[in-house]
This record gives sequence, C-alpha cells and structure tokens, in this order.
Amino acid sequence: MMQGKPWIARAVTGLAALLLAAAASAQTLDSSAGPLRVDRVVSGLDTPWALGFLPGGGLLITERDGRLLHVADGRAQTVAGVPRVAAVGQGGLLDVLVPRDFATTREVYLSFARPQDGGAGTALARGVLAEDGTALDDVQVIFEMAPGSSGGRHFGSRMVEGRDGMIYLTTGDRGDRPSAQDRSRHEGSVIRLNRDGSVPADNPFTGRDDVQPEIWSYGHRNPQGATLDADGQLWLVEHGARGGDEVNRIEKGANYGWPVISFGRHYSGARIGEGTAREGMEQPAHYWDPSIAPSGLMIYSGALWPEWKGDMFTGSLNSGLISRVDGDTLDEAERIEGPETDRVRDIREGPDGAIWFISENNGAIFRVTPAD
Repeated sequence: MMQGKPWIARAVTGLAALLLAAAASAQTLDSSAGPLRVDRVVSGLDTPWALGFLPGGGLLITERDGRLLHVADGRAQTVAGVPRVAAVGQGGLLDVLVPRDFATTREVYLSFARPQDGGAGTALARGVLAEDGTALDDVQVIFEMAPGSSGGRHFGSRMVEGRDGMIYLTTGDRGDRPSAQDRSRHEGSVIRLNRDGSVPADNPFTGRDDVQPEIWSYGHRNPQGATLDADGQLWLVEHGARGGDEVNRIEKGANYGWPVISFGRHYSGARIGEGTAREGMEQPAHYWDPSIAPSGLMIYSGALWPEWKGDMFTGSLNSGLISRVDGDTLDEAERIEGPETDRVRDIREGPDGAIWFISENNGAIFRVTPAD
C-alpha cells in the first residue's frame, strides 16, 4: 500500500483543538443564508475520496491509492489491514461507512475496486477498528461484483446504512452501458445486503435464477452520492454523460432507465437511447444539464441553518462548486463556490450540524459554519 503525503494541520489535543489550529486559515464563502466560515481541517491528502465521523470526535478518511487514515487527538495515522485495491483510473479505496452501533461493535465498512481476473469490480469489506486506531482486524470481503468488468471507470461505490439496518452500496455501469439493464450482472445497481454480506430475504429479486439477488434497484450509470432523508428514504445522485446528471428517489425493484432513457447526450453529441421517458422506468427527481458531475450527497438537518432543513447538498467534480437543491421543490436553489470547492468529492453533516466536505484538488477537508 502506498504511503500518502503527511497530514499538515496540527493541534494539541482532540478534534476541537484541531479545529482551532486551522482558525488562522479560515475563509468566507457567500451563500443565501449569509456568509459561511470555511476552515481547512486536514490537508496534504493524496486524492481523498470519503470521510466518516467516529464517536468522540475522530475521523476516518480514505485516499484512492489505498490508504485509510485515522485522525484523532490532533494526529493522523495510517490504518493497517486495508484490503488490496485496484488503484486504476477511477478505482481504488473509495467509501467508508461507520455504522450507528460503532461504539459497541467498532465495525467499519470500506468499499473499493477489487482486482479480478481481467479487470476489477466494486467490492465491500468489513473490519474491526483497533482501540488505538492503528489497524483493521478481522477484515472480510463480504461482497464483490461478479467478475467480467474491465477498465477503470464507473465504480459507483457510495454506501448508506438504512433505517432497516441493511447496507446499501452503489455500483456503476463500469463503462459498459447495456450492463445497467442486465440484472444477471451487478453493474449499474443499488446493492442491498445484511450486515454480514448475506442477501436479505425481502430483496425484490430473491429466488430468481436470472437476477443477481443483491440488486435493490438498477438502470443506474454511476451513482457517487447516497444518503437518507429524515424519513429514512434513500436518495442518490448519479452522473449522466454530457448532461443528464440525476437526483433519484430509490424504490425497491425500480428501473432508473440508463442507458435507455436520459436527459443528457453522449459526449459525442449523439442521442442516448430512446429519449427521456419510457413506461416502467423512473424519472429523476431533478437533473442537471449541463453536467456538474455530482459526488457525495447530504440532506441537511437544519441544525445551524434552519432555512436549509431538508435541502440536499452535493459536490461537483467539474465545476468547482457545491449545489444546494431545495428539499421541497427539488429545484437547484443555489451554488456555493470558491477556491475551497475545487472538485468536491464528498460532503457530510457533522455531529454538531457543521457541513464538512472533501476538496480532491486541494487535497483537503473543510468544515463550514456560520460566519460571525
């Protein structure tokens, strides 16, 4: 596993002190809710992909080349025991999930591109974080896509722990468009698993020989953001091609249309599939045209900004911004942008209501709070 760059922001004790250490570099961004204070919390990261909050104020951070970082008490350390990843193209070590019962189980889930014969596929591993944060123990790969994909594109790979206790994992079409409509394959799907990786008995296609039983929904291109709303409903953001990025409300067994329908076009300008609608295929709740390449998704609680309660926030990989989608109208309400929002890969609400995001091109994690 490659060693990444050193962590730069330093402090004396705890995450609160860590934040104070970054105060000197605080910047301000404009927004509809007034000025936003933006503090650089962690820097010197090498292609960061995801972050997860630990009880007590620590963080877990993934870097795509295969490094997992544990940040606590003002220090960052590499976590041993991460599975071997296929760090090729868009693949590598991707999402991290800290379950609700971490304080008692210390379980951590990692999604990643796993080497396979002739290529790589999206996979899911579970391990137990050591008390000192230095290692993952008892690591098991509990799911991987059926082999057959090649190339380095469209691994999807966002995870959510549902209200039902199940793990929801997105997979992309791996650049093989027709595979998203082929339920005998895992590409272009939302996967639903028990915590041990087994198939829930109430999955929509359980018991069918012609469908992969882990599939919960299908017809997705490359979902790189996933979250729950206040009612426990699962939502995704996914990439279109040239336009047609989508926000989707995910329903059991539903077909989201890719590549038969889309509101975008191929990069060549050619039409995609049959147009924008077909019977039996879901319509997006919102779409962007032109594309913003959305990554990461958060539905805000309203803790620090009551006016944003229920609104969606997603990062952009190609436009240097954070997009806010109104939770009632599902229209884009504003774009928050500045030097810090360069290629936003992940965005999360912190335990105190602050908004945290990863800027891949800055190699940094930022924390957003109301400006004084």
